[in-house]
Amino acid sequence: MNQITTITFLKYDTFQQQFWGFKMMNTAHQYLAKAEGQVFYKLMGSGRGKGFNPFPDWSVYSLLQIWENEAAANKFFKYSELNELYQNNTKEIWTLYLKNIMAKGEWSGRNPFEPSTDLDENIPYLGIITRATIKTSKLIKFWRYVPTAQKSIDKMKGLLYTKGIGEAPIVQMATFSIWKDFKSLKAFAYDSEEHKKAIKLTRELDWYKEELFARFQPYKSFGTWEGTIPLTF
Repeated sequence: MNQITTITFLKYDTFQQQFWGFKMMNTAHQYLAKAEGQVFYKLMGSGRGKGFNPFPDWSVYSLLQIWENEAAANKFFKYSELNELYQNNTKEIWTLYLKNIMAKGEWSGRNPFEPSTDLDENIPYLGIITRATIKTSKLIKFWRYVPTAQKSIDKMKGLLYTKGIGEAPIVQMATFSIWKDFKSLKAFAYDSEEHKKAIKLTRELDWYKEELFARFQPYKSFGTWEGTIPLTF
Protein backbone atom coordinates (compact mmCIF):
# COMPACT_ATOMS: atom_id res chain seq x y z
CA MET A 1 0.00 0.00 0.00
CA ASN A 2 1.14 3.53 -0.78
CA GLN A 3 2.41 6.07 1.69
CA ILE A 4 -0.14 8.83 2.31
CA THR A 5 -0.08 12.24 3.99
CA THR A 6 -2.74 13.84 6.16
CA ILE A 7 -3.03 17.47 7.15
CA THR A 8 -5.37 18.50 9.95
CA PHE A 9 -6.45 22.04 10.77
CA LEU A 10 -7.60 22.75 14.32
CA LYS A 11 -9.70 25.80 15.20
CA TYR A 12 -9.96 27.07 18.77
CA ASP A 13 -12.68 29.55 19.68
CA THR A 14 -12.63 30.72 23.30
CA PHE A 15 -9.61 31.95 25.27
CA GLN A 16 -9.66 28.68 27.25
CA GLN A 17 -9.57 26.65 24.05
CA GLN A 18 -6.77 28.76 22.58
CA PHE A 19 -4.69 28.43 25.74
CA TRP A 20 -5.23 24.66 25.66
CA GLY A 21 -4.22 24.58 21.97
CA PHE A 22 -1.05 26.51 22.73
CA LYS A 23 -0.11 24.06 25.50
CA MET A 24 -0.70 21.14 23.14
CA MET A 25 2.10 22.39 20.91
CA ASN A 26 4.33 20.85 23.56
CA THR A 27 2.14 18.14 25.09
CA ALA A 28 1.02 16.53 21.81
CA HIS A 29 4.53 15.31 21.01
CA GLN A 30 4.31 12.58 23.65
CA TYR A 31 1.28 11.17 21.82
CA LEU A 32 2.58 11.70 18.30
CA ALA A 33 5.88 9.98 19.06
CA LYS A 34 3.93 6.75 19.70
CA ALA A 35 1.58 6.91 16.68
CA GLU A 36 1.71 3.51 14.98
CA GLY A 37 2.51 3.61 11.27
CA GLN A 38 3.47 7.29 11.31
CA VAL A 39 6.83 7.99 9.62
CA PHE A 40 7.01 11.80 9.89
CA TYR A 41 5.03 14.59 11.50
CA LYS A 42 5.07 18.34 12.06
CA LEU A 43 2.90 20.15 14.58
CA MET A 44 2.57 23.77 13.48
CA GLY A 45 1.06 27.07 14.41
CA SER A 46 -0.31 29.56 11.90
CA GLY A 47 -0.01 33.20 10.93
CA ARG A 48 -2.75 35.79 10.72
CA GLY A 49 -4.59 35.98 7.42
CA LYS A 50 -4.04 33.66 4.50
CA GLY A 51 -0.34 33.69 3.66
CA PHE A 52 2.98 34.24 5.42
CA ASN A 53 2.58 36.47 8.46
CA PRO A 54 5.04 36.99 11.34
CA PHE A 55 2.16 37.55 13.77
CA PRO A 56 0.55 34.34 15.08
CA ASP A 57 -3.06 33.32 14.72
CA TRP A 58 -3.75 31.81 18.14
CA SER A 59 -7.01 30.29 16.93
CA VAL A 60 -5.61 27.94 14.26
CA TYR A 61 -3.03 25.14 14.45
CA SER A 62 -2.07 22.43 11.99
CA LEU A 63 -0.83 18.85 12.16
CA LEU A 64 0.94 17.30 9.16
CA GLN A 65 1.48 13.55 9.28
CA ILE A 66 2.96 11.04 6.84
CA TRP A 67 1.77 7.45 7.15
CA GLU A 68 3.01 4.10 5.92
CA ASN A 69 -0.45 3.53 4.48
CA GLU A 70 -4.05 4.71 4.76
CA ALA A 71 -4.95 2.02 7.27
CA ALA A 72 -2.48 3.48 9.78
CA ALA A 73 -4.00 6.95 9.34
CA ASN A 74 -7.52 5.62 9.73
CA LYS A 75 -6.57 3.85 12.96
CA PHE A 76 -5.07 7.05 14.40
CA PHE A 77 -8.09 9.21 13.64
CA LYS A 78 -10.54 6.58 14.88
CA TYR A 79 -8.85 5.33 18.03
CA SER A 80 -6.00 7.59 19.21
CA GLU A 81 -6.22 9.37 22.53
CA LEU A 82 -4.74 12.51 20.96
CA ASN A 83 -7.43 12.76 18.32
CA GLU A 84 -10.10 12.30 21.01
CA LEU A 85 -8.55 15.16 22.98
CA TYR A 86 -8.61 17.38 19.92
CA GLN A 87 -12.22 16.47 19.18
CA ASN A 88 -13.23 17.45 22.73
CA ASN A 89 -11.33 20.74 22.92
CA THR A 90 -11.68 22.41 19.53
CA LYS A 91 -14.41 24.33 17.77
CA GLU A 92 -13.70 22.69 14.41
CA ILE A 93 -11.39 20.08 12.93
CA TRP A 94 -10.77 19.50 9.23
CA THR A 95 -8.58 16.67 7.93
CA LEU A 96 -7.47 16.06 4.36
CA TYR A 97 -6.00 12.82 3.03
CA LEU A 98 -3.36 13.44 0.36
CA LYS A 99 -1.37 11.40 -2.14
CA ASN A 100 1.98 12.87 -3.07
CA ILE A 101 2.49 13.72 -6.74
CA MET A 102 6.01 15.13 -6.42
CA ALA A 103 8.26 16.80 -3.87
CA LYS A 104 11.53 18.73 -4.25
CA GLY A 105 13.84 19.91 -1.51
CA GLU A 106 14.23 18.97 2.15
CA TRP A 107 12.34 19.29 5.42
CA SER A 108 14.46 18.85 8.57
CA GLY A 109 17.30 17.50 6.48
CA ARG A 110 15.37 15.07 4.29
CA ASN A 111 12.57 14.72 1.78
CA PRO A 112 9.96 12.61 3.59
CA PHE A 113 7.40 12.36 0.76
CA GLU A 114 7.22 9.31 -1.50
CA PRO A 115 5.37 9.78 -4.81
CA SER A 116 2.14 7.82 -5.05
CA THR A 117 1.60 5.22 -7.76
CA ASP A 118 -2.21 5.15 -7.61
CA LEU A 119 -3.42 8.68 -8.32
CA ASP A 120 -7.05 9.10 -9.35
CA GLU A 121 -7.34 10.83 -12.75
CA ASN A 122 -10.94 11.80 -11.92
CA ILE A 123 -9.91 14.09 -9.01
CA PRO A 124 -8.84 17.52 -10.30
CA TYR A 125 -7.93 19.16 -6.96
CA LEU A 126 -4.31 19.93 -6.13
CA GLY A 127 -2.77 20.52 -2.70
CA ILE A 128 0.48 22.47 -2.44
CA ILE A 129 2.97 22.80 0.39
CA THR A 130 5.76 25.36 0.17
CA ARG A 131 8.05 25.36 3.18
CA ALA A 132 11.30 27.13 4.08
CA THR A 133 13.73 27.93 6.84
CA ILE A 134 14.80 31.54 6.30
CA LYS A 135 18.43 32.51 6.78
CA THR A 136 18.88 34.74 9.82
CA SER A 137 20.84 37.26 7.75
CA LYS A 138 17.96 37.53 5.26
CA LEU A 139 15.04 37.87 7.70
CA ILE A 140 14.57 41.63 7.41
CA LYS A 141 14.69 41.66 3.60
CA PHE A 142 12.36 38.67 3.41
CA TRP A 143 9.66 40.07 5.69
CA ARG A 144 9.84 43.49 4.04
CA TYR A 145 8.97 41.90 0.72
CA VAL A 146 6.22 39.53 1.94
CA PRO A 147 3.34 42.09 1.80
CA THR A 148 4.15 42.81 -1.85
CA ALA A 149 4.36 39.13 -2.75
CA GLN A 150 0.96 38.42 -1.20
CA LYS A 151 -1.00 41.26 -2.82
CA SER A 152 -2.49 38.92 -5.40
CA ILE A 153 -3.81 36.26 -2.98
CA ASP A 154 -7.43 37.44 -3.12
CA LYS A 155 -7.32 37.66 -6.92
CA MET A 156 -6.19 34.09 -7.52
CA LYS A 157 -8.82 32.27 -9.57
CA GLY A 158 -9.20 28.65 -8.65
CA LEU A 159 -7.62 29.00 -5.21
CA LEU A 160 -9.99 27.17 -2.86
CA TYR A 161 -8.07 27.49 0.41
CA THR A 162 -4.75 28.77 1.70
CA LYS A 163 -3.19 29.22 5.12
CA GLY A 164 0.27 30.18 6.35
CA ILE A 165 1.61 27.64 8.84
CA GLY A 166 4.97 26.94 10.43
CA GLU A 167 7.02 25.25 13.11
CA ALA A 168 8.50 28.47 14.50
CA PRO A 169 7.41 32.09 14.01
CA ILE A 170 9.52 34.34 11.78
CA VAL A 171 12.12 31.72 10.79
CA GLN A 172 10.38 28.48 9.75
CA MET A 173 7.40 29.18 7.53
CA ALA A 174 5.13 27.24 5.17
CA THR A 175 1.94 27.63 3.21
CA PHE A 176 -0.66 25.03 2.40
CA SER A 177 -3.03 25.73 -0.46
CA ILE A 178 -5.72 23.88 -2.39
CA TRP A 179 -6.41 24.60 -6.04
CA LYS A 180 -9.43 23.79 -8.17
CA ASP A 181 -7.23 22.14 -10.81
CA PHE A 182 -3.81 22.22 -12.46
CA LYS A 183 -4.92 24.91 -14.92
CA SER A 184 -5.60 27.31 -12.02
CA LEU A 185 -2.23 26.60 -10.42
CA LYS A 186 -0.41 27.04 -13.71
CA ALA A 187 -2.14 30.37 -14.35
CA PHE A 188 -0.99 31.64 -10.96
CA ALA A 189 2.57 30.45 -11.51
CA TYR A 190 2.92 32.08 -14.94
CA ASP A 191 0.50 35.02 -14.87
CA SER A 192 0.98 36.51 -11.39
CA GLU A 193 3.61 39.27 -11.58
CA GLU A 194 4.02 39.17 -7.79
CA HIS A 195 4.71 35.44 -7.87
CA LYS A 196 7.19 35.71 -10.73
CA LYS A 197 9.05 38.48 -8.94
CA ALA A 198 9.12 36.45 -5.71
CA ILE A 199 10.70 33.49 -7.55
CA LYS A 200 13.28 35.78 -9.13
CA LEU A 201 14.20 37.37 -5.80
CA THR A 202 14.43 33.97 -4.13
CA ARG A 203 17.10 32.97 -6.63
CA GLU A 204 18.94 36.29 -6.51
CA LEU A 205 18.91 36.89 -2.76
CA ASP A 206 19.23 33.25 -1.63
CA TRP A 207 16.79 33.73 1.26
CA TYR A 208 16.45 30.13 2.39
CA LYS A 209 18.64 27.80 4.43
CA GLU A 210 16.31 24.92 3.57
CA GLU A 211 13.26 24.73 1.34
CA LEU A 212 10.72 22.22 0.03
CA PHE A 213 7.95 22.28 -2.55
CA ALA A 214 5.43 19.43 -2.70
CA ARG A 215 2.34 18.80 -4.80
CA PHE A 216 -0.46 16.47 -3.72
CA GLN A 217 -3.76 15.02 -4.84
CA PRO A 218 -6.37 15.43 -2.09
CA TYR A 219 -8.65 12.41 -2.22
CA LYS A 220 -10.60 12.30 1.03
CA SER A 221 -11.79 14.89 3.55
CA PHE A 222 -13.69 14.85 6.81
CA GLY A 223 -14.75 17.53 9.24
CA THR A 224 -15.72 21.14 8.60
CA TRP A 225 -14.03 24.50 8.31
CA GLU A 226 -15.73 27.86 8.82
CA GLY A 227 -18.98 25.93 9.17
CA THR A 228 -18.80 24.30 5.73
CA ILE A 229 -17.43 21.15 4.12
CA PRO A 230 -14.54 22.60 2.05
CA LEU A 231 -14.08 19.75 -0.45
CA THR A 232 -16.35 17.00 -1.72
CA PHE A 233 -15.28 13.86 -3.53
